[in-house]
Amino acid sequence: MSTTEIFLIAMTLIFTLPYLIWRVGRTEYYAPLVVVQIITGILLGPGILGAAYPDYYSFVFTPQVTQSLNGIAWWGVMIFVCIAGIELDLRKAWQHRNESVITAGLALGTPLLFGCIASAGMLMYSGWIGPKGMTWQFVVGVGMACAVTALPVLILLLEKLEILRQPVGQRILRYASLDDIAIWGVLALILMDWERVGKQVGFLLAFGIASYLFRKLMVWLQERDRWYVGLIWLAVCGFGADWSGLHFMVGAFLAGAVMDSEWFEQKQMDLLRHHVFLLLMPVFFLSTGLRTNWAVGGSAVFIVAAILLFASVSGKLIGTHVAGKILKWEPGEASIIGWLLQTKGLIEIIFITVLLDKDIITSETFTALLLMAVASTMLTVPVVSPKLERMKSIIFRSK
Repeated sequence: MSTTEIFLIAMTLIFTLPYLIWRVGRTEYYAPLVVVQIITGILLGPGILGAAYPDYYSFVFTPQVTQSLNGIAWWGVMIFVCIAGIELDLRKAWQHRNESVITAGLALGTPLLFGCIASAGMLMYSGWIGPKGMTWQFVVGVGMACAVTALPVLILLLEKLEILRQPVGQRILRYASLDDIAIWGVLALILMDWERVGKQVGFLLAFGIASYLFRKLMVWLQERDRWYVGLIWLAVCGFGADWSGLHFMVGAFLAGAVMDSEWFEQKQMDLLRHHVFLLLMPVFFLSTGLRTNWAVGGSAVFIVAAILLFASVSGKLIGTHVAGKILKWEPGEASIIGWLLQTKGLIEIIFITVLLDKDIITSETFTALLLMAVASTMLTVPVVSPKLERMKSIIFRSK
């Protein structure tokens, strides 16, 4: 068969299998479609399909097909990260800055500390740190992966729980927005290449100047033109960040962060996110699954994933409980907020993909963190839903 025909076979698998599992299995309550797509990507990867049926795996996922899929995945995830940057609303966080900083700081710092401790333990064994990773990069990178809150997936889960537009939903988004900025800032620090620091500083300075001019242009343009110009801006920022050594994902987030959500109609923005999820992100999930590896042993990967999950969840819950004590929240309120903020989802996967691209972590560590992200996201709705039923009073609390 030609490469085109094999590519279309791969695309058929990517869109058919997760949909059938999600729809026929009725997994929506504990595993939304996005989670099923991630799991399917893992199943189709070299560790599962490749190990069970190596001939079929090598026939479908040839280097040419894989490269084509990666190109689609890169662009899809860049748009996704850019949207996450656009949807950051720091003005509301500033209005409630004391409460937001305390909660976001503890919700990020505690699981970061727990994750760093867990990653330091991983360094006692071979096979986890990447060939180009320094010890501090590995420890902080894995620690931050445990502290991530997936803002875009959190929005989907808040919609599902019917609290997105309620005061408690907006509070949680404020906390997640502050953590999101910290996550990308730490990632940029981890990726700082002192041999190319001149390039990276040059990119950031050029980005600052270009952002000023870009914002002036966007205000002047009509909305229909802003979409096209925004995509050009996204590509340019991604190129500049990657050229400087920071990674194109950092550029994608910066591209979105300097755009105002008011420039775009909210309905159109929601539709764009929906279409990116529908058309492009399943390919990213598959390409993510193709990078999983179980070479250190399946049991070891699962054990490490469980330890990292414990560090992540317990860290978020302890952090929000301490914040609740300081801010005098109602009993049970911190638990609901903590469980929602521990949702990992896509931002975690994007974060660890960057670490893998830069050889800071190995494919085995990537696999363990990916399993942790899936388990974290699957736990959220089943745990939070009954808690909300018992504590409906917090839904309307604005602080």
